[in-house]
Amino acid sequence: MWLSEFEIVMRDRVIANGAVRIENGVIAEIRDEPVENADILGGGRLLLPGFIDMHGDMVEREVEPRTGVHVPMEIGIAELDKRLASCGITTAYAALSFIGASATAALLRSEEHTSAIIETMARLKDELLVDHRIHARFEVTFTEAVGVLERLIDAGKLHLVSLMDHTPGQGQYRDVELYIARLAKDRGMSIADVSEIVGKRMIDRSEHTGVLDTLQSLSAFARARGIVLASHDDDTLQKVEFVHGLGAVLSEFPVTLEAAQEARRLGMYTAMGAPNALRGLSYSGNLSARQAYQAGLLDMLASDYHPASILPALLGLAELGEGGLVAAVALASANPAKALGLADRGAIEAGLLADLVVVDRQPVARVRATFRAGRMIYGDGTLVARGH
Repeated sequence: MWLSEFEIVMRDRVIANGAVRIENGVIAEIRDEPVENADILGGGRLLLPGFIDMHGDMVEREVEPRTGVHVPMEIGIAELDKRLASCGITTAYAALSFIGASATAALLRSEEHTSAIIETMARLKDELLVDHRIHARFEVTFTEAVGVLERLIDAGKLHLVSLMDHTPGQGQYRDVELYIARLAKDRGMSIADVSEIVGKRMIDRSEHTGVLDTLQSLSAFARARGIVLASHDDDTLQKVEFVHGLGAVLSEFPVTLEAAQEARRLGMYTAMGAPNALRGLSYSGNLSARQAYQAGLLDMLASDYHPASILPALLGLAELGEGGLVAAVALASANPAKALGLADRGAIEAGLLADLVVVDRQPVARVRATFRAGRMIYGDGTLVARGH
């Protein structure tokens, strides 16, 4: 199958008007000019590699659309799958939390519920449009979950593990007053009541024992089985150095520019949220993804909580950096593929999977079609097929 008349974003250049041939789900040939009798005509639209989303929080909300209101997991996962495909995502790491009862009620996710989602996604894997993988978010104080994580790793059901500490006063919530104010607004509670809850969490964290041993044993277990290890919300040089010593190769959502610089110095990858890049600021008041990108400190963009942000964020960053489209698009394709060990995808290149995204830039950035391994998994009807 030939796709012709596209502006093709390659790993190192942009082809102004070219064509791509797909054979048996793989990119077989790329030309710098259109071909005759192509199966699909692009009309000058952008052709990008499929997006690899290494951190998406959406599945927990899909199966529990309102607090305490659950829908069948199969329905929630299938609906999310369609939404991801429509946003150009061909490989998605579902970020599922192992947080435990020490977290605030609004963030409470039980070990049993999270494990059930993972089992359901594994069972549905061959029926879904997108290649779904699991990103386990492990709260460092939830030591009871380590055995579950190790069993899931041995069963081949976890593909990425990130280490988190959501205790107020550091990391993502280092501005305690801002955190309390936002939590009070979200829950409709008084500042005084929320302050009491937050204060108790901070005391509980200071009294928690066994965290270091847990981190060392889990990290060693994951590394020995080839699982990529990440750290979440790094805010100080000391924390970056510590997680790097544990074997973390990826710094997710660094909170400060200094932390991102240290991660880069140590050879770690950095990842930040597409909503942050699109809006130009973090909702927590932390490091701006645009600032990190312009400083040369951003390697990956993830959907975080809003997959539709990836495309416009990439196009926006392309206008900011010297690397243009090539460098910006790599944030959601070639770079995560390299960081996560996905050697068969991540670029428009002969021999790689034909994971492709057709994009219109005007009047607004829109995904028109998505292909996974050469099969169209989303289309809005605007592409022109030969003879139609």
